[in-house]
Amino acid sequence: MSVTILGIESSCDETAAAILRDGFLLSSTIASQDVHKAYGGVVPELASRAHQQNIIPVVAEAIKKAGIEKENIDGVAFTRGPGLMGALLVGTSFAKGFALARNIPLIEVNHLQAHILVHFIKENDKEFPQPRFPFLCLLVSGGHTQLVVVYDYFNMHIIGRTIDDAAGEAFDKAAKIMGFEYPGGPLIDKYAKEGNPKAFIFNKPRIAKLDFSFSGLKTSFLYFLRDQLVNDPKFIETHRNDLCASLQQAIIEILIDKIKRAVDETGIKEIALAGGVSANSGLREALRKEAIVKGWNVYIPEFRFTTDNAAMIAITGYYKFLKGEFADQGITPLARMDF
Repeated sequence: MSVTILGIESSCDETAAAILRDGFLLSSTIASQDVHKAYGGVVPELASRAHQQNIIPVVAEAIKKAGIEKENIDGVAFTRGPGLMGALLVGTSFAKGFALARNIPLIEVNHLQAHILVHFIKENDKEFPQPRFPFLCLLVSGGHTQLVVVYDYFNMHIIGRTIDDAAGEAFDKAAKIMGFEYPGGPLIDKYAKEGNPKAFIFNKPRIAKLDFSFSGLKTSFLYFLRDQLVNDPKFIETHRNDLCASLQQAIIEILIDKIKRAVDETGIKEIALAGGVSANSGLREALRKEAIVKGWNVYIPEFRFTTDNAAMIAITGYYKFLKGEFADQGITPLARMDF
């Protein structure tokens, strides 16, 4: 019997819905929220209001694009957390109402697990290589930086995590310091392509074992610019590309170094990348090059599956459906949530 899942994602500033049947993606729709650019970051109250406006048309569009009727949906999966509480409430409430009205299973999804399981989405017209269990996954985004050993679809163990800022947060805060609009991470990636990654050296933290830290690098970058601007008020404008390339290189080196340590400790050479920062072209290229040298098998998601999307919620919901892991109507979202 075929299983059709509606996935709903509303953890931050993307309202997304996707339809998946037997692991194959039929449609994926996302409504972004440009309102946050004026504030230099996501404003939780504005995000939740935008989700309320977007959720119904986004779901309707996903169903239409999939070429199905709502009666064909066997289960509805939603992001329970982690994320912004107001934003999560919108997605959770809609999912509960949809499931209740259709008398179909309700499936809670951990947003972080979903980012990892994005590697198992299938499409009829494309063939994506899938990592073999067990594999290492570097989950790197604006809110999280983690190294995870993935033993099975729902058996995951975190072996390293950031003790302060996430890598994506370091990108965005450095971009804000340089006067870039939000989100600044993609702009740093863009300008870095034209810059010299060895132009400037920034302090990198020495953190034991497999944990990460990016606050020291961010502070080093801030103080460096402060000192340079005293003598040259146009320093950022003049050296924009080199600054971006050098900062990006420092962050990438921290990430790749931890992956190498994790491989040495675990012996696992199946390496996957996930999360919003996995869209960074410098990181993707660095990982591919390291894989050739070290003999790793590397799995990097398509750009459309790197940032928050509902396809990853749907695929996670699909595997939970097969296991019969359903939630009841009393479930509530969680702003903080781990594996």
